[in-house]
Amino acid sequence: MAIFAGESAIRGSSEPARMVLLTFCTIGITFTWGVEMTYCTPYLLSLGLSKSNTSMVWIAGPLSGLIVQPVIGVLSDENTSKWGRRRPMMMLGAAIVAAAMLVLGFTKELVGFFIPDAQAARLPTIVLAVLAIYVVDFAINAVMSCSRSLIVDTLPIEKQQSGAAWASRMSAIGNVVGYAGGAVDLVRIMGTTFGDTQFKLLTVIAVLAILGTTAVTCWAVTEKVLLPDPRKDQAQQSSQNRFQVVTQIYSTIRHLPPRIRAICWAQFWSWIGWFPFLFYSTTWVGETYFRYDAPESAKSGDTLGDIGRIGSQAFVFSSLITLTGSLVLPLIVRSPDEETYTQRPHPALASVLKMCDGSRPDLLTTWIWGHALFAIAMIFAPFATSYRFATALVCLCAVPWAIAGWAPSAFLGIEVNKLASQGGSSYRPLCSQGIEMTVLGEGSQDSSSSAELSGIYFGILNVYTTLPQFVGTFISMIVFALLEPGKSRELGTDGTQSSPEEPTGPNAISVCLFIGAMSTVVSAVVTRRLRTLE
Repeated sequence: MAIFAGESAIRGSSEPARMVLLTFCTIGITFTWGVEMTYCTPYLLSLGLSKSNTSMVWIAGPLSGLIVQPVIGVLSDENTSKWGRRRPMMMLGAAIVAAAMLVLGFTKELVGFFIPDAQAARLPTIVLAVLAIYVVDFAINAVMSCSRSLIVDTLPIEKQQSGAAWASRMSAIGNVVGYAGGAVDLVRIMGTTFGDTQFKLLTVIAVLAILGTTAVTCWAVTEKVLLPDPRKDQAQQSSQNRFQVVTQIYSTIRHLPPRIRAICWAQFWSWIGWFPFLFYSTTWVGETYFRYDAPESAKSGDTLGDIGRIGSQAFVFSSLITLTGSLVLPLIVRSPDEETYTQRPHPALASVLKMCDGSRPDLLTTWIWGHALFAIAMIFAPFATSYRFATALVCLCAVPWAIAGWAPSAFLGIEVNKLASQGGSSYRPLCSQGIEMTVLGEGSQDSSSSAELSGIYFGILNVYTTLPQFVGTFISMIVFALLEPGKSRELGTDGTQSSPEEPTGPNAISVCLFIGAMSTVVSAVVTRRLRTLE
C-alpha cells in the first residue's frame, strides 16, 4: 500500500492564477527547445561538422525521449523526498539543462581556454558541442516528464482538461517569445556583455528561462510526500528501483487499459505526421520562397541564413494563432468529464457559453477534426508554388497543433485519475496558515493502479510520441535520397554539381509532409475509437 503524507496544493488567490503557476515551467521548457532546434544545426555546421553527421546528432531528441521519460517517470513515482516526488527532479533537471546550454553557447571559448591552437581545438570543440546537445536533450526530457506528472498529481479529474489546456497555452507563449527573440538583433539591443553573437545571447536567456520558470512552479506547488515502505529497508528499495524500472515499464505497456492504449496509438500515428512538420517546415517555407518568389538579387546573398529567417517569420504568425487557439478553444470545447462534474466558466463568458451550449463540440470531436485539418493542409504541401501559400498552410496547422498539445494530455490525465478510485479532491489553494498533514493508511489505493503512477503513464505516452520520430527519420532519409540526393537546389552549387536554373520535381520536404498527412488520417480513425471504448 502506498502511504502519503500531506495534501497537494497550489498558491494563488484565483483559479487562473493557480493554473498559470502550475504550468509556468512549460514556458522555459518550450523556449529552450526552440533555441536548440532553431539554431543548433547551423551552429554545428559552423563548427565544421558535416551535414550527414549533423543529422545523426538529432537522434538525441527521440532517443532521450524514448529512454529518459519512462525511466524518470518510474523513478519519480517512487521518490520519497520530503519535497515531493516531482519537484526535486524538475529542479535537478533544470540545473543540468542550464549548465549544458552555457557549455553549448560558449563551446569555442571553453575549449580555447585549454587548447589555444584553433586547428587542434576543432575536433574537441565539435565533440563538446555534441555532448552538450545530448545532455540538454536528456535533462529537459526529465523536466518535461515530471512537469506533466505534477499536473496530473495535483489536479482532480474535473480539472485535468483545464490543466492540459493551460500547459498548452504556456507552451504557445514560449514559442511566441522564442521566435520573436530570434527575429530581433539581440546583440544590438543587449550589447556584448553576456555574449557577442545571437546564439550566445539566446543560450543565456534560455538558462534564465528554464531556471526561473521551473523555480516558480516548484515554489507555487506543494506535493503529497510518498513515505518509505516500512516493510523494506533502504537498500532493498534502492535495489528495487534500479533493477525493476525496465520490467515495470514493459509490464505496464503490455497491460495498458484499452482507452489509454487507444490514446497512445492515436499519438503514435499523429506524430509520424507532426515530426517532419516540426523539424523541416521552417526550411520548406524558406526553400519555397527561393524556388518560386525570390528575385535574382536575393539569390546571391546568404541563402542559408535567409531560408531560416524567412521560415521563422512564417512561424511567428503560426505561433500567434496557436496561442489564440490555446486561449479560446478550451473555453468552447466540452470536457470529457463534463457530464459528471459541473464546470464553472468565467462569469463574463457564462452567458455566452449558455446560449451556445447545445452546439459546443466535445474534446474528442475537436481532436478528430484537428487531425483532419492537419491532414488536409499537408496534402496540399507538394502543390505549394509560392511563399504565401506555404505560409498559409503552416498557419492552418497552428490550430491542430494547439489541439495536439492539449487533448492527449487531458484524456490521459482523466483516465489515470479514474484508475485511482480515490475519494475526495486532491486539489485546493494553499492556505497561508500551513498545510494539513494526513496519512493514507489501510484505505489507500495500491500504487500500481492509481494516479500516483502518472509518471510512468506519461512516460509511456512519450514512448508512443518518440517512436514515430524514428519512423519519420527513416521515411525522410528515403525521400531525400530519391528526390534530392545532393545539396538542396536552393543552396546553390557545392563545387561538384550545378544547381538547375528552374526547379524540377517536387520539393522533397513537401513529399515528407504529404506522407505525414496520410498517417494523420489513420490517427483520426484510431482517435474515433475512443467514443466506443469503455
